[in-house]
Amino acid sequence: MDVKRLNIYRRLRDFRVPSSVLDGIFANEDDIQILDDAWDALIKDGFQEDEAAKEISAMIFKELNVEPDQLFEDEKESK
Repeated sequence: MDVKRLNIYRRLRDFRVPSSVLDGIFANEDDIQILDDAWDALIKDGFQEDEAAKEISAMIFKELNVEPDQLFEDEKESK
């Protein structure tokens, strides 16, 4: 188990990125490598882990062209 990736996953969940979206990212080695690189770059630039997670979650939502609350509501309805 990669503890660093587990930590990133958990922190992104804290910023309301749905597990279904994260599971898709983490299932693809190219996508997870991009996420890893972005995480490392933000940390290297002086961001705290929560700040890095906030920035990355915002990028994920922008890429998906949805609002965080919309995905959260969709996830609750599917349970």
